[in-house]
Amino acid sequence: MSLAFWDKIKKLPKFLETSALDPSEQADRIRRTERNIVLPVKFLVVAVLFYYLFQKKLLDDSTSTQEVVQSTVRQFFLVCVMLNIGGASVLLTMDWLPFRVVQFTVFGISLLDTLFMSGLILITGGFESMIFWIFLGLIARNAISIPSAPYQLTLNVIVSICYLAAGLLDVAINKFDPPPGPQEDVAPENFIMRLALLWLMTACCYAIQILLDRQRRAEEEAREFALRQEQLRSTSRLAAEIAHQLKNPLGIINNAAFNLQRNVKEGKATITQAIRIIREEVDRSDRIITNLMGYARLAEDPLEKIEVVEELDRAIDLVLPSVINYPIELTREYSPPLPPLMMQRSHLNEIFVNILLNAREAMPNGGKIKVAAQPGPDYSVLVNITDNGPGVPLEIREKIFEPYYTTKEKGSGLGLAIVRHNIEIYGGSVKIKSELGKGTEFLLTLPAKSLMKIRR
Repeated sequence: MSLAFWDKIKKLPKFLETSALDPSEQADRIRRTERNIVLPVKFLVVAVLFYYLFQKKLLDDSTSTQEVVQSTVRQFFLVCVMLNIGGASVLLTMDWLPFRVVQFTVFGISLLDTLFMSGLILITGGFESMIFWIFLGLIARNAISIPSAPYQLTLNVIVSICYLAAGLLDVAINKFDPPPGPQEDVAPENFIMRLALLWLMTACCYAIQILLDRQRRAEEEAREFALRQEQLRSTSRLAAEIAHQLKNPLGIINNAAFNLQRNVKEGKATITQAIRIIREEVDRSDRIITNLMGYARLAEDPLEKIEVVEELDRAIDLVLPSVINYPIELTREYSPPLPPLMMQRSHLNEIFVNILLNAREAMPNGGKIKVAAQPGPDYSVLVNITDNGPGVPLEIREKIFEPYYTTKEKGSGLGLAIVRHNIEIYGGSVKIKSELGKGTEFLLTLPAKSLMKIRR
């Protein structure tokens, strides 16, 4: 087979995976499906089954073996009723319980219902039982109430296995202890077709979930893009307006000082010196504002959907290129899957490059740098960049994020200020941990979705 075919096969698992729903959305699904629909239906089904299992004989011509099976199913039915009462209590109070408890309960009750329906298959005709059609409903219900792919597919495969096992057990019982009267053999194509229908239903439900997940993610990304873009534009307009308002009076002051200096008579050195200081400070202020205008250009570059690992590797190649043998040992620890970030690529690149540059320059004689990335809470990415350099003194740890503060002879003092600025405009945060003589660790929290904070 061609290489392209195998590449498509390798990409298939990624294509079939779905993103995890927000816990509030999962809880809403369970509330609507399990509590508002399934519970009332179960109440009616339990009443009907109680009548048929205890008041009316299901099989008029049953053997002793079938009587034992029916008795077992009756006892299991009572157990299921008691467990379902417990499950109903959890669903009715789910708003006050941990979500994991609710998830576990829904999975357990769904599995219990599957096992009980398999028992009904045994006493209502095996492969030819009309209970089969309820199995299709169980698969659809699992797809709605249990959106997590591993649990949903596992449970739906168990549904098919239970149906097959119950049918085969019914065939074995009839052969071991056949009921009176003529018996018709089960046509193999019938139960194969029914089993195939269960598998097809499982696949279709999951395929629909994949399509809905793709659409949901596309809509979320569009909303996220619009929100982030508007945030950047608003911040950019504010920064430009502040800079513009400051530059005008500074220009006037500068002109006035220049004219005053020109008209001052020679010999009055103190006045001349004072005016010179004014002009120097105005020039310095003007340079700061000009730099800030460049520092605050937020809306020029487009927002992109960025993979964190790719951007980390790109920053590492820039700061520690392989063609230059820096005496630094680099370790990478990435924990997939990491959600993509909706940012300007230049902002994220500046964040990683500035921190890595600080780490490299802190260890001119060599050392170790560790770069780690892992998923964080609320759809965020946690990035840790650690070095074993000399560390940062406690008294200046907060100052290093201030613009123009630097301990380097030729430093601009903007590197770490840009890092904090570029992270905070997206709702993230940066923290520093350091111990003198043992190194420094930067802890970055990069939110993948700002919209998660306002969603219901």
